[in-house]
Amino acid sequence: MCSILGIFGLQSGDDLAALRVQAVELSRRQRHRGPDWSGVFVGDGAILVHERLAIVDPASGSQPLRSRDGHLALAANGEIYNHRELREASGYDFTTGSDCEVISALYREGTPIS
Repeated sequence: MCSILGIFGLQSGDDLAALRVQAVELSRRQRHRGPDWSGVFVGDGAILVHERLAIVDPASGSQPLRSRDGHLALAANGEIYNHRELREASGYDFTTGSDCEVISALYREGTPIS
């Protein structure tokens, strides 16, 4: 099981460097849940930290995942069993072999995720 920590609602003037350090420190307390990779995303409105337990695509599926255009950041915990068929049906420009990246594709296409 992975671990995800998020800080949302960041505003202009917030000390992103200090908040990043704080987020990583807090996430470190959960690292035992995702010992294979630790990744951080810092954006205008949010910070995401993901502690990964690698199951699908251990080589290139590190998170938080970013869309090729940089507009989407995703941290997810789970396994998407039909990710191969969802990939094949999508016109999305995938950048990894991660099963979770199909969430970004479905979001972009406006496909309901259930």
